[in-house]
Amino acid sequence: MNLPKLRAIGLTAWAVAVAGLVLFPVYLVLMVSVAPGPALFGERPALMVTAPTLVYWRRVLARGELLGPMAKSLVVATAATGLAVALAAPGAYAVSRWPLRRRHAVLVALLLARMLPELAVGVSLATRFARLGLVDTYLGVTLAHVIGALPFITWILVGAFAGIPVDLEEAAGLDGASWLKTLRSVILPAAAPAVAVAALFVWLYSWNEFLYARLLTTSQNTLPLQVFQAIDRGTKQQMAAVAAVLLVPILFAVAFLQRYLRPDAMAGAVKG
Repeated sequence: MNLPKLRAIGLTAWAVAVAGLVLFPVYLVLMVSVAPGPALFGERPALMVTAPTLVYWRRVLARGELLGPMAKSLVVATAATGLAVALAAPGAYAVSRWPLRRRHAVLVALLLARMLPELAVGVSLATRFARLGLVDTYLGVTLAHVIGALPFITWILVGAFAGIPVDLEEAAGLDGASWLKTLRSVILPAAAPAVAVAALFVWLYSWNEFLYARLLTTSQNTLPLQVFQAIDRGTKQQMAAVAAVLLVPILFAVAFLQRYLRPDAMAGAVKG
């Protein structure tokens, strides 16, 4: 067997091992949520369920405690995604056309902003939002999530826009397109994979975010807060079922954006 084939086999095995390591906790949550008691608490706990049951899912859903928090999390995550991308894209596009030294300084500043202790930022933000009457509102949690996500997605989009040939902008300018129209009609479609990654990052960040939601919520929980409060209730299977509810919308979000996550999206953008 030649060296390239051995290398390919080794890389494949490594990728499978890493994927298994990442997905194993997800599998455990789903497995525990449908496992009957004897499968988990017998003398030899099983890693596979041969007789799954949905009784714990039915108990969790029958309570009706997750519908309100899930609806709030869906609204907040979707709104935060749209607002964050709308705010980050124009700024990232402008920075991407700056000289390399200035662009590098902005990227470093963005990373440093993201490295600030989130608890310190969250407490300061909650104090300010309380004065503005934004505590326990959809708008307050949405804005907090946007603030938390903006540095990283701007960093993603600056790198993506910098890789788009200037020829595309010049061609749009010759056709009479304005700066904003060029961004909307040319740059964003050409950078669709990066925009999809940024949008997915914001959505997942907002959907799973706990700290800001905890500091800015007094009555209507988001779903992560509701899951946290449910940890002390019921059996381990019921807790796993509650946690598994968090995974379902994520699968739909990833499936929706998957069509944009193509590495060849820029192929053929500039001909000749």
